[in-house]
Amino acid sequence: MKKIRLVYSKDKKGVYQMEEKIRNMKGQLEIMKSIGIKPNFSELERALGINRHTIKKYYDGYEGKPAVKNKSSKLDKYYEEIKNKINLCGVNQIAVYQYIFQKDNTIGTYSNFKKYLSKHNLKPNKSKKAHLRYETDPGEQLQFDWKEDLQMISKHGEIFEFNIFSTTLGYSRLHNFVYSRTKTRSDVERCLMETFKYMNGVPKYLLTDNMRAVVDINDNKRKINPEFKQFVKDMGTDIKVCKPKTPETKGKDETCNKFMTWLIPYNYEFEDEKELIQIIEKIRNTVNATENQTTNVPPILLFEKEKEHLLPLPNRKIILSYLNGLEKSKVYNDSLIYYKGKRYSVNPKYIGQYVQAKQIDNILYIYHNKQLIATHEITDKIINYNKEDYMNGLYRNMPYKNKNEIERYTKENLKKFDKLLKKK
Repeated sequence: MKKIRLVYSKDKKGVYQMEEKIRNMKGQLEIMKSIGIKPNFSELERALGINRHTIKKYYDGYEGKPAVKNKSSKLDKYYEEIKNKINLCGVNQIAVYQYIFQKDNTIGTYSNFKKYLSKHNLKPNKSKKAHLRYETDPGEQLQFDWKEDLQMISKHGEIFEFNIFSTTLGYSRLHNFVYSRTKTRSDVERCLMETFKYMNGVPKYLLTDNMRAVVDINDNKRKINPEFKQFVKDMGTDIKVCKPKTPETKGKDETCNKFMTWLIPYNYEFEDEKELIQIIEKIRNTVNATENQTTNVPPILLFEKEKEHLLPLPNRKIILSYLNGLEKSKVYNDSLIYYKGKRYSVNPKYIGQYVQAKQIDNILYIYHNKQLIATHEITDKIINYNKEDYMNGLYRNMPYKNKNEIERYTKENLKKFDKLLKKK
């Protein structure tokens, strides 16, 4: 008699026949068990036309495959978090995937993540726009622009207002994102210098739009700012400006703006400015290692070819002259500025204004309109108040207190800062 195996039954008639045989077999096995007879699997195979190994498997307790699969997913434990993040304004699904993947790299591929979203109806709304594209030779062009007026809030409720300087190499699509509190001409120069160091080379020319820090417009005539033109010359490169109302010529860098939506899920999730900058760098590295939709190759791989065509970096003296300039910072309501992940005080009268900071050896010098207003020793403490700045702040908040009380409060609070806010 021909043996029939369950796994080979594909037509409906065969499936029904096999189901009938299985029911018959299970009935006979139940009878044998009830009267204490051990079955002869070879004889049952000949009688029923079912493989003896299959019969034994059912005898040992196998119940058959469930009618409906209900397999759990590693994403299930993140369901509520995914649901919350996917509903954030401006976010896209790959941003949420990257956020969860950074937490747990065992969640599987992006393709499976999309299936999970679809299954649970968690897909965000998308808007699609068409962009014309054009190609450039290796090492030829670097596009740059600002992603302006971003705001992120730390897990402690602290608000960070900043900009991201984004650049894209025309051939490989290699991106770089540089955190900057302000977007002055010196910021543009510093960010470009940081980018050249990241690439370890300089492209043949730079491409931008009518960025105010770079382009002067008088009587509808556009002209590169003389100071920035000197910077470009020092770098050994050239600059071109997009024609008005033709953003597609700078589209490769415009498209990288969508990666900034990857920041959205980190809102209320980071510790401080230092960790925020680390998150931005992590996003950059992930973007550069992800297959580009146009080239079908990760930018970091194409860059291996493009870097051979970049011009060399300028000499170290020129590099340091642009990197070691004054760093512009805003004075916040607590009378503090940020500098390299730490916070340093100035007189409260400068709250809301911008000051410049420069480090020489282990001392931080803070200027306002070229006038020195504060100095601090660089420390490992997160918050660094000068006694006079803190007292002036208390005088403003508690004008009804006398000098002795203000001095006592200052001494007590600064002592607490020293104990609680040292870097761990």
